[in-house]
Amino acid sequence: GRLRPGAKRVTFPSDEDIVSGAVEPKDPWRHAQNVTVDEIMTAYKQACQKLNCKQIPKLLKQIQEFKDLAPRIDCLDLKGEKLDYKACEALEEIFKRVQFKIVDLEQTSLDEDGASALFDMIEYYESATHLNISFNKHIGTRGWQAAAHMMRKTNCLQYLDARNTPLLDHSAPFVARALRISSSLVVLHLENTSLSGRPLMLLATALKMNMNLRELYLADNKLNGLQDSAQLGNLLKFNCYIQILDLRNNHILDSGLAYICEGLNEQRKGLVTLVLWNNQLTHTGMAYLGMTLPHTQSLETLNLGHNPIGNEGVRNLKNGLIGNRSVLRLGLASTKLTCEGAVAVAEFIAESPRLLRLDLRENEIKTGGLMALSLALKVNHSLLRLDLDREPKKESVKSFIETQKALLAEIQNGCKRNFILAKEKEEKEQKLQQSASMPEITVTEPLEEGLAGDSQDGSATSALEEGEEAGETLTASENGDAEPLEDDDDNGGDVMDSDSDTDEEADAGLETRDLSERPKSPDSADGAAAPQLLLSPEKSKDRPPPLHIAEESPSPPTSLASTPSQGNERRISVSSPGRGHKIFVVTRVETLPDRAADTTRLREDMDATSKPAEPQSPAPATKPELPAPQANGAVPESAAGSDPKRGDPSDCESAAHDTPLPNGLKTDFVRALPEASSEGDGKMGSCAAEH
Repeated sequence: GRLRPGAKRVTFPSDEDIVSGAVEPKDPWRHAQNVTVDEIMTAYKQACQKLNCKQIPKLLKQIQEFKDLAPRIDCLDLKGEKLDYKACEALEEIFKRVQFKIVDLEQTSLDEDGASALFDMIEYYESATHLNISFNKHIGTRGWQAAAHMMRKTNCLQYLDARNTPLLDHSAPFVARALRISSSLVVLHLENTSLSGRPLMLLATALKMNMNLRELYLADNKLNGLQDSAQLGNLLKFNCYIQILDLRNNHILDSGLAYICEGLNEQRKGLVTLVLWNNQLTHTGMAYLGMTLPHTQSLETLNLGHNPIGNEGVRNLKNGLIGNRSVLRLGLASTKLTCEGAVAVAEFIAESPRLLRLDLRENEIKTGGLMALSLALKVNHSLLRLDLDREPKKESVKSFIETQKALLAEIQNGCKRNFILAKEKEEKEQKLQQSASMPEITVTEPLEEGLAGDSQDGSATSALEEGEEAGETLTASENGDAEPLEDDDDNGGDVMDSDSDTDEEADAGLETRDLSERPKSPDSADGAAAPQLLLSPEKSKDRPPPLHIAEESPSPPTSLASTPSQGNERRISVSSPGRGHKIFVVTRVETLPDRAADTTRLREDMDATSKPAEPQSPAPATKPELPAPQANGAVPESAAGSDPKRGDPSDCESAAHDTPLPNGLKTDFVRALPEASSEGDGKMGSCAAEH
């Protein structure tokens, strides 16, 4: 264990001295500050000279046309230009100074070195949101590896078009890994990229976990009806984020469609468009699809064109389509249909309340089929476009050709009629939305129409105090502090007969109290008039849907709305359209605090006025008893279980002053309530009823 003489020793510096220096990472945008078009041109030309490569005239022309360099420039178009490694390196001088929305590198003969250099630049400088690398057959494994790295690291890349750029077995794992780890890609085009087999299996497995991709285009990949379709079916079972799946020009077959239908059955939300154009599907596959369609809730576009479906296939599909509640667009072009198939399609059209477009071109649909379609369009009000061959089909009876022309014109007129109706409906809905977004808020002036000279002393001060306090009351009611008074739009002072309006107000965050039941009680309604507290006539006449207050429950001229107490009250009414285009009105009636002395005078006036009003009040003006409590927590009078004969007025009055009212009102309001009639065999309203 002894050290030999001359043995080497290792020593380390102290902790403070062990780090000799540090370098900050380079800012990719250090060259992009206040850059000009001339600087970009000069830098690119110098790079081309240094790398000894040819300048690209098409590129120089585009640089000269750059205007606003601060945001992303629309497009850098290099389509068809030959880009070798040196030309790609020279492009860095542009990418380090400017960003683009679209970088188009279609058919640029990229090799592995050039592709990997370009993708590294695009990733580092975040150069593009849309990238087109289609028709580059030689980017190889290293090119795809760099592309996958770019997809994984770049947060701004949303669209990648790699059509006709082969993604082979040894490159697919890189792309699959990039798609599994949260890629920002929303649209991925992989048409004709030799995906069948292991590449598709890796891709589908990775996409099960991807939550960002919305559109996947896999056309022309020779996908088969066994393993490939099983992978796609599995993908649909687990991924409910992909909205467009394009499988045109593959070999899915009926067996493959069965796997895809299994996946569709699991989709509750998600797939909106499914394209199965030219996949050798027959009537057998349509039976699977017909059973699946009633369960799909999000599928809006289904394209089955160029498949030998035939009349039997459409019959298999018909019941599924009728049971479906989502399909808006259906493609049946060149599906070997005749008049018999057109009749089945017409039955679906007649039943459908939502179909917008139907494509029946390149089928042998003659007079009989056109007649069925024309009749169906007479009862259908949704179909906006029905595509049929313009030229009539040959018939054995020559006069039928003219009939076909007339039927084609009828069908087009039916679509036009539906289009006009749809436009009018849309305009109406827009107007309603605009009116719903602008709630009407009014502070109503005190009524002076029915008042004699005894109301004039209070009106001037009332108007003054309204002006002073309107601001703070409006703010209070907006913040939900006020307890507004609700007014049913069918009968001014009645208790709410449904909770839909209170649902609306609960959604809006308003704490409303149902005070409509205060003025009258079914228990004490032996003919005593129920004064209308809520709406003044001037308020009801300027609101578009009439609130039938004056007609349905006429208020006597000496009711509370026209007593001298109007000088002591301020009313704030907020109306807003709710469900079913009804208008709900919330009104707040507030007694001004410094007029407490006048409120006692109000009660005396009420005693005097309630007796003559008795014969004028119709019996149906009172609301029938409601067995259930109101939705906002107010207890209906009948539910209080009180006997009108055993109420004591002094008990009621003391209870009104000492305990809070059941619907959350301030106790000050009880002073403004009408007293029950002293007539009627000495019956008195109970405490609950008076509250």
